[in-house]
Amino acid sequence: MQNEIDYDAILSQYRKDPFAYVDIHTRHTGQIRFNVREGAKVEGTSGAFHHIKGTLLCELTRERNKKPIYSQTNGEVSYLRSELEGKFVEAGEKIMTIRHPLKKREIIERILRRVLVPFVAPEKAKYYFAMDIQNRIEKFGQRSVQVKPGDELFTMSLMKRDTPVYYEGEAGIIHSVYFTAGQSMEQGDPLVGICPPEILPLVEKIITRVKAEWE
Repeated sequence: MQNEIDYDAILSQYRKDPFAYVDIHTRHTGQIRFNVREGAKVEGTSGAFHHIKGTLLCELTRERNKKPIYSQTNGEVSYLRSELEGKFVEAGEKIMTIRHPLKKREIIERILRRVLVPFVAPEKAKYYFAMDIQNRIEKFGQRSVQVKPGDELFTMSLMKRDTPVYYEGEAGIIHSVYFTAGQSMEQGDPLVGICPPEILPLVEKIITRVKAEWE
């Protein structure tokens, strides 16, 4: 794996363009009215419980019912379908793009997703760590927990029925967790990133380099 990916090139790309581009789509049909213009600064949700809504991006009106769309991330509106103002749009229509400046932590996470072995949700459902795994995480921390094929890793909750989910993949430690207990995940969404022992030095090198070199 170390030979397959040029991490110097990846870091160079992030230095040149340290942004994520978040496309915003309509969730409903309706007449659209924009509340922002291209170039506008926007804020995402905030607060200890993410209870403070972000910037109001637009509203969709259908049968006198207004459906607001709020920004989930901070950044700048880099693209806007201004020609749609006041028009009727279908659900799923791309209406704008937000350019989000990546923090050091986000860059590390994005690179690690290309390195670690992902274990994905087999179905759309709510997920919890298996009791034994959860106890070990609470006691020793997630990166001290080793898993191997056949281990019961999760409990999948679907239609009020709990089903064990067994790990399939390379043996290693649970390096990254991409969900919170009880969170509904789509089929194919990564749940954890597993770090096989042979790539742990590479992972540590990536983290150290980004922390040391990134402003």
